[in-house]
Amino acid sequence: MSGKTLRIGTRGSALALWQAERVCARLGERGVTAELVIVRTSGDEGAPRPAQYVEGKGLFTKELEDALQGGRPKGLVLAAFPEREDPRDAIITRGSGAGGLGGLLSGSRVGTSSIRRIALLRVHRPDLEIVPLRGNVTTRVNRVRAGELDGAVLALAGLRRLGLDAGAQPLDPTDFVPAPGQGALAIEIRADDLVTAERVGPLDDREARVSVEAERAAMAELEGGCRVPLGAVCLAVEGRLVLHLRVLAPDGSRSLASKTPVDARDPAASGVAAARSLLAQGAAALIRGGAPTANEVARR
Repeated sequence: MSGKTLRIGTRGSALALWQAERVCARLGERGVTAELVIVRTSGDEGAPRPAQYVEGKGLFTKELEDALQGGRPKGLVLAAFPEREDPRDAIITRGSGAGGLGGLLSGSRVGTSSIRRIALLRVHRPDLEIVPLRGNVTTRVNRVRAGELDGAVLALAGLRRLGLDAGAQPLDPTDFVPAPGQGALAIEIRADDLVTAERVGPLDDREARVSVEAERAAMAELEGGCRVPLGAVCLAVEGRLVLHLRVLAPDGSRSLASKTPVDARDPAASGVAAARSLLAQGAAALIRGGAPTANEVARR
C-alpha cells in the first residue's frame, strides 16, 4: 500500500518507543510507511506536572492528543487495537523470585504507586510495607535488583516488552484484577481522517477491541480513573469473554466484584451492566473513598 508516510506520535520512554515501533513494524508488513515523532508529556520524568493532570489521564496523553488534533475541532477516535499482550500484573522480587507474592517475608518492602495495586496488596498481604515507586519500568525493576526494595508490582506486558520479565511471577487476574486496558495498545487518529483509518484498520484485533471496549465502558460508568482502586479485565472462558470487575476501598478493607459475560456485538453495554451491578451493591461509596493519592494510601 503506497501513500504518504504516517507520522506516529509517541512518548520518549523505552516502553512507549517499543510499542510505537511495534506498530510501525506491523504497518510496514502491510506496505505502509510510518515514522515516529517523540512528544514530551507531563508524565515524563523531570517534566512539570500541572495540578489538574496529576494522577489523571492527561498526565501521559494530553500533549499527544493536542499534537494529533492540531487545533481541529473534529475530535479523535480509537481506530485500531493491535493484538494484546498478557494483561496480568506481576511481582518482581529479589533473587529468583520463585516464591512470588506469597513468598515474601512479613515486613518486606514492596514498591508501587498504583492505588489499585496498593489496595490489592492490602487484601492479600497486609503485613507488607508498601513503598511509593515511580519512574520508568527499568528504573523500578533496578530498584528491586539493587536491593532497595524486596519487590515491586508492575504490568507483565511492560516487563515482557522490555525483556525485563526474568523471574517475574504473574498474579491471578481473577483476584488481583488488572487495570482496564492493561497490556493493550490503541491507535488514536483524527475522527475525520478516513485515509489513515483505512491504513491502520487492518491492525485491529477483534478480541482486543471487544475486551478493551467492555473494560473502558465499565470504568466510565463507575467514573473510575487513576485515583480509584478499580480493576477490570476480560478473560476468555470456554471460548467466551468474561469481564471481571473489582472495586476496592483504598485500604483494602472492603471490595466488590462481579463476573459478566461479554456480548461481542455490544461490549460497551456489557461493561455498563457489570458496573451497574456493583453500583447497586454500594460501589459508589468505595469509589468516593478512592480520592487519596497513592502516596497517602501507602503511608496508611
